[in-house]
Amino acid sequence: MAMTLRLRADEDRALALLARAHGCSKQEAARRAIISAAARMLEDEQVHELAQQRLAEYRDIAQRLHPQSRETPR
Repeated sequence: MAMTLRLRADEDRALALLARAHGCSKQEAARRAIISAAARMLEDEQVHELAQQRLAEYRDIAQRLHPQSRETPR
């Protein structure tokens, strides 16, 4: 599902910093933030499963992009 996210300049800056820290696009950083917040705040099994799946995917991607690094994304 497509969606437009309208942000103020300060919110866009925060998102850009988050994306840079994760080494991903602002779109991906927003998705990660949404899933992460939902997994922490909600008692929903589907959300928790989604978070676990995405975390595994992020680790796999990070290892492929940076095979010499053993650090995983948080």
